[in-house]
Amino acid sequence: MSDVVQMDDDFGDELHSHATTVQRVKAAMPDEDTLADMAELFKVFGDSTRIKILAALSASECCVACISDILNMSVSAVSHQLRILRQSKLVKTRREGKEIYYSPDDEHIDKILALALEHAKEA
Repeated sequence: MSDVVQMDDDFGDELHSHATTVQRVKAAMPDEDTLADMAELFKVFGDSTRIKILAALSASECCVACISDILNMSVSAVSHQLRILRQSKLVKTRREGKEIYYSPDDEHIDKILALALEHAKEA
């Protein structure tokens, strides 16, 4: 098979070098460990309950009881999901007396949610 392929009429008379494209894309690809971490991140984001919790926390820092009331869920169910979100480094905690407050771990989480919302609204 030739490394140079003639492009179809939609792209004019430009020549495409398959080998060059493959080499360029391989160089730009993240390593396997990073790709696996990304896949895990999307698994965590793949649960609608966790997305609801993250959406609530994007609006305001909340304690478990607040999140429970907002989402009409049991404290136990919210706590379970928050544990997964903490382990995935998507939320952080702040203690005030006996109360623990949750918020997105950093601005990346809010950006991911905002982009997902924007994309979902386009559909």
